[in-house]
Amino acid sequence: MSDLKSQASKNAAPGKHGGLSAEIQSRIGHQLRAIYDDVVRQGVPDRFVDLVRKLDGPATTPKAAESGNDNGQDDGRD
Repeated sequence: MSDLKSQASKNAAPGKHGGLSAEIQSRIGHQLRAIYDDVVRQGVPDRFVDLVRKLDGPATTPKAAESGNDNGQDDGRD
């Protein structure tokens, strides 16, 4: 990584500090794609798929909430 930093400073325009050349940006882009493509290919673990299905499923509401909370307790909602 320090190699990229030193190359970037050599390729920066005079008077401009910290700029990355198009070549360096391209190399970084290719490396990031290679890393993240591997992550994407791994897929989603079954436990996350199950969790999303549960969250996307029909919402079940307790009868007390449907009837206006008749249990006499204040739930803090206005």
